Amino acid sequence: MSELHQAAAAADLDQVEKLLRQKKCNPNQKDTDWGNKTPLHWAASKGDVETARLLLDHGARPCLRTELGWTPGHFAAEAGSLAVLRLLHSVHAPLDKDDASGEKPVRIAEIYGHKECVLFLRRYDVNLAEVEGWAYRKCAADKGISVDDDDEEWEGQKKDEGKGHQ
Repeated sequence: MSELHQAAAAADLDQVEKLLRQKKCNPNQKDTDWGNKTPLHWAASKGDVETARLLLDHGARPCLRTELGWTPGHFAAEAGSLAVLRLLHSVHAPLDKDDASGEKPVRIAEIYGHKECVLFLRRYDVNLAEVEGWAYRKCAADKGISVDDDDEEWEGQKKDEGKGHQ
């Protein structure tokens, strides 16, 4: 676990900021000892919106997945952190991705009884993903901006695993 992972897991905003300013840590580094969690996954799992915002401001990719396919959205839903879910939504993070078991963040929030998160994610799933998400993607495409929706490494791993089952 890197220093940045440790600081994010401990919700130590000052240390996260110090490490990011020094530019010695990659905010997108996956920790293989902890299931490929990034510092943003840790911040989301703690419901730490300020650390999550700081990581995003320094280039953390909200689409990256753990080895089980969890995005930061899944962790925020598990933690019941509506603030982190709203932050992720504000940067157009994918909040509707299935994990390796086929569960979306909304289902995780349901399992843990986080009603406000469920309502937010259902509204996102029905309205925002279709209307606002589509509009954002079209605008980005028109401007030649890449929409960072997928974790290519995880998608490739998923395809490799599927080949073994044929």
